Amino acid sequence: MAAIAACVVAQNVAAATIYKCTVNGKVSYGDQPCAAGTGAELALQAAPPPDKLAAEKLASDKLRLAQLDKERAAAAIADERERQRAAKSAGALRQKCERQRLKQKWAEEDLRKLRGDALASARLKAQRQAQALAVECPA
Repeated sequence: MAAIAACVVAQNVAAATIYKCTVNGKVSYGDQPCAAGTGAELALQAAPPPDKLAAEKLASDKLRLAQLDKERAAAAIADERERQRAAKSAGALRQKCERQRLKQKWAEEDLRKLRGDALASARLKAQRQAQALAVECPA
């Protein structure tokens, strides 16, 4: 209501008469008639009343903007959760790969220490461990 009252008052003020005065070739504008009488009264049109449809569209746009802000915030939260889940999964995969690398290292150490029949068995074990590492951690 206060905004509407302010608009009505502003329209009344805007509808006041404006005078264009020319003195010695210089043009000036004012709200008082020209002193020398060498001026013209400018006809100003009052501002049109506020458009009801435009006000309704503005209100509708504000509601839509609020809805889009909520959706964006929800999407940001979901993205952050997904990022955290992916980081946790990547960490678990790194740990698994490190365990596989250690197992391969230990199998190779065992292989270097053995001779004879045990050597063939250890070589097979080291080979299988290398294959498991290649499958689980291709990088």
